[in-house]
Amino acid sequence: MPRGDKSAYTDKQKRQAEHIEDSYEHQGLSKPEAERRAWATVNKDSGGGKQSGSGRNPSNR
Repeated sequence: MPRGDKSAYTDKQKRQAEHIEDSYEHQGLSKPEAERRAWATVNKDSGGGKQSGSGRNPSNR
């Protein structure tokens, strides 16, 4: 998967990133910076990409 490919994310994660990006843009950030920060936030919150199965919760490690 090439860098920047968002196909590994769920629809919910993509929607979350879009809303976060809009919020950053509203605060005056440039589009590329807003997008970068939005995806960083989604990755921080969810661990990034699609994950399934037991034992995937980072708080259980």
